[in-house]
Amino acid sequence: MAAPPDRIAMEKDRAARVAVRRVRPGMRVVLGSGTTAAYAIRALAERFGESRGVETVASSAASEALARELGLPVRPLGPGDAFDLMLDGADEVTPALDLTKGGGGALFREKFLARLTREVVILVDHTKLVDRLGSRTAIPIEVVPFARPVIAERLTRDRFGVRVRPGPDGRPFRTENDHEILDLSPPAPVDDPAALEATLRAEPGVVETGLFVGLAHRVYVGRPDDEVEELVPAPSIAARRAPTAWRR
Repeated sequence: MAAPPDRIAMEKDRAARVAVRRVRPGMRVVLGSGTTAAYAIRALAERFGESRGVETVASSAASEALARELGLPVRPLGPGDAFDLMLDGADEVTPALDLTKGGGGALFREKFLARLTREVVILVDHTKLVDRLGSRTAIPIEVVPFARPVIAERLTRDRFGVRVRPGPDGRPFRTENDHEILDLSPPAPVDDPAALEATLRAEPGVVETGLFVGLAHRVYVGRPDDEVEELVPAPSIAARRAPTAWRR
């Protein structure tokens, strides 16, 4: 039986409050997108608010608006930027901490910023834990609108269920980069998400995928027993978590 919405909300809120404890004054913090990330933004505002103790960049206009409303300072992405911590949600999390993300449509910006961040911290409720990606949610890809019909047809031939994500007006949803989203249902749960990501990214017209492989450093899971579980990758996996921007 599915958990009631208020129970899920409480799990997300608890996970967010624990995750935000990792933020220290003076840090450069990336604000993720979506309903779960909003809990982290609220918890961060409670800790720092208008004291301007942290510097933030948001991955979506909605997250930026919420942060500003709550008194958090938000600035645009700048040349040479790198970040200490990213706070975000996920649609699925595997034991290796590989993720499906992009339910809110900000997958390109989220992944771009994750690659500039030293520690990517994910917060979820317990229902987001899966053995393999593609088990409980579709896998989104961000595509160039002109190419979308061809991409959709090719992926359908490859036995994916393909759905053009609708916007509130019934037309195809447009990202803040003016791209469209295809939500893919794989023919079976994904055994090798890195290989699937490489295959999808190689398709002309695909801008980004919602497969976040090897990017999460830590996941906080709100549990039905009111506890928050911390998940970290196994040492062999953690060794591959070196973010691009911090290798300079």
